Amino acid sequence: MEQKTRIAAIADIHVRETDKGKWVDLFREASKQADVLLICGDLTNTGDEAEAAVLKEELKTCAIPVIAVLGNHDHEKGRHKTIRQMIQSDTVHILDGEAIAIGNVGFAGIKGFGGGFDNYMLSMFGEAAMKAFVQEAVNDALSLDRALARLDQQYENLKKIALLHYSPIQETVKGEPEPIYPFLGSSRLAEPLVRRQVTAVFHGHAHAGHLEGSLPGGIRVFNVAKPVLTKAAYPFPFYLLEI
Repeated sequence: MEQKTRIAAIADIHVRETDKGKWVDLFREASKQADVLLICGDLTNTGDEAEAAVLKEELKTCAIPVIAVLGNHDHEKGRHKTIRQMIQSDTVHILDGEAIAIGNVGFAGIKGFGGGFDNYMLSMFGEAAMKAFVQEAVNDALSLDRALARLDQQYENLKKIALLHYSPIQETVKGEPEPIYPFLGSSRLAEPLVRRQVTAVFHGHAHAGHLEGSLPGGIRVFNVAKPVLTKAAYPFPFYLLEI
């Protein structure tokens, strides 16, 4: 019988210093329903160590492996490396261009960045500041590709899941004001996902976006920002996918 892995996914939990006890029920329920919990960025509200300390304690109630990426809020105070070190443990893995395999699934993660989508994607042209903006998304796309490539090299017949904070497609940010689309994601992130034939992609960041979209080849893309899941009336705000 083919092995199945149940994945619970959420993003944009924005843990605050006053959130002690707030996330216990969610993490316990995810542990009952899934084999792995994904948190796709914005783990903290303002990128503060005190918020990370609260999340670290809350995650102790989670009885399954946790895989996460950081988001833009986690970078707000420039303490993202400290936050990553604080939250990581033997069971909590925060990916930044790395990959990990659990069961029959390989997970590759990167924060990602903006830059816009499709014909309206920003190009590497003009002022140095604009080129640096575009380069950030290019660098993250390359890091994601390398992480997915490592999974292909180290394992056979492994299904691949990508975790991002920023979206790789426009479809799952619809609902947000169009003028801010360039700051919600980039099509540059889509190329490695399609080329490496991932099974599914999870991201957050677009709080008013759309739950599900797709990439070429039928690759499913899920915006699991907590406000999106709450609006969709999930009893607990995480999306559950079995692969």
